[in-house]
Amino acid sequence: MAEPRRPDPVLLIVAAFSRHDAALAWGGERLAEIYNSVAFTSPPFEFRQTSYYEPTMGPGLRKRFFVFEKLVEADCMADVKRRTNALEQELMVAGLFPEPRPLNLDPGILSLGKFQLATTKDQAHRIYLRDGIFAEVTLRFEAREFVPWPWTYADYREPDVRTFLKRCRDFYRQRLRAGQ
Repeated sequence: MAEPRRPDPVLLIVAAFSRHDAALAWGGERLAEIYNSVAFTSPPFEFRQTSYYEPTMGPGLRKRFFVFEKLVEADCMADVKRRTNALEQELMVAGLFPEPRPLNLDPGILSLGKFQLATTKDQAHRIYLRDGIFAEVTLRFEAREFVPWPWTYADYREPDVRTFLKRCRDFYRQRLRAGQ
């Protein structure tokens, strides 16, 4: 019988999207205060795969990924998702933007074999963590590439996003070798 062991720490990545550069910047600054320094960010990606968010967030959304320097425990996703939901609420209540939801923050964790996202929505392929938070394996690493599943969100299927996450995986591997 195999003995249970703690998994390696993982790389925290938070996807932020908004139509407002100021909201994206605010999100990055607040996240950096909570999770320490941001190692690097992605270029902005146009978020055009669905109009689902337009009623509450408006048109012309852009997505940016914030990648954090310090590795985190693999069981952190429920806590991080609850914290990012609170940040979204904080900005919404501030009333600085005309939309009811000016910022969306989607936390994920990356390990050598996969990229996972946290969500509050249950589906057949999602595993309940706790406190109303579920996790899904959004991409798997196979044959030196991130590969989508049938349920993978359309924006995570984009080659540019998967290439960026592969860069994140290289960074993560270096951090693991360095002992964080």
